[in-house]
Amino acid sequence: MMIIFKRLVVLLRAHVDRASWRLLCLITALHMGLVWGLLLFANEHTLLPANVFFYYYIVTTSTVGYGDFSATTDFGRWVVALVQIPFGLGLFGVLLGKAGQMATFWIKRAMTGDKDYYHLRNHIIIFGWHPVRTKKIIDYILADTKRDKRRIVLAVTDNIEHPLLGYPEVNFARLTSFTENEQLARIAISDADKVIIDGQDDDQTFTTSLKLSPIIKPEAHISAHFQDESKVALLRSHCQNVECSSAKSAEILVRAMQDPGSSRVQEELLSSLHGDTQFSLQLPEDVSSYQFGALFPYFKTHHNAILLGVAHDRNGQNLDLNPPLEYRINADDILHYIAPSRVLVSEVQWNDIDSDE
Repeated sequence: MMIIFKRLVVLLRAHVDRASWRLLCLITALHMGLVWGLLLFANEHTLLPANVFFYYYIVTTSTVGYGDFSATTDFGRWVVALVQIPFGLGLFGVLLGKAGQMATFWIKRAMTGDKDYYHLRNHIIIFGWHPVRTKKIIDYILADTKRDKRRIVLAVTDNIEHPLLGYPEVNFARLTSFTENEQLARIAISDADKVIIDGQDDDQTFTTSLKLSPIIKPEAHISAHFQDESKVALLRSHCQNVECSSAKSAEILVRAMQDPGSSRVQEELLSSLHGDTQFSLQLPEDVSSYQFGALFPYFKTHHNAILLGVAHDRNGQNLDLNPPLEYRINADDILHYIAPSRVLVSEVQWNDIDSDE
């Protein structure tokens, strides 16, 4: 018996030291039961029904005191004055403090990036933080009014707090590494649908891409940005599911010199914040085969969209720009087009288009 008693004492002390919710709820329930029993003994029958007592207990113990229910006997008033309010008020203070402590804890975790996101599905993950560029990336994502309402997770290795608190769609995770399995599991990498890798340098982007390529789900898509073209060619040879981009400043400068206004065209095509933008659409699996010449007028007439070309894979490796009118387009091919807003697959009346069969 002594051993059991000592264990109970140790367990109780641990709960008291932590001020656990279990202990606080137990003490509150015991206090409510004690007050109810004493009021029963005092013949305060008006206060004893469960719905009335719960309301009376909360209002009186918190000292709000509306006065619609109160003790009427002398003994009942002594119970309220000596047992209910003094002990109950202390309990209320502890409960409110515990609730505030918990709220502060979760807010702090969200700000410091210590929160876990195991529960997310089909979300977007952005690896890397750049004060100007990353904010623009998120602005462009959110500017697409027809996008799937996916959550965005900003994953960084920098020692910073949440830099985008004004964006409710963006969660923040600070990782120790972009290549450790345990850290990647925190942001549910295996269930992500879109990934952008924009590391501190090309080496970080390269190693992160190599790590993520085999572990993301098959239908997910990775976009990686490099400064060095040699890294792009090397990564493409190893990771077929990673779409690589690099700075094209030289090409844009030459094109702007030879064809004035070209840089403005590039800006309009890339930005979803204003003007017409370049989008893509994958044909459903159950559609017929079409000629490019049949799709082109349909998209322009019904969706104010201009078809640019056709790709046969998601990364655009097999891309045909401005194909001839008799060019055949099949199910699962990807159309690239310019339009004021995204055209969804469900918005296209495929049966109204002359098929090639």
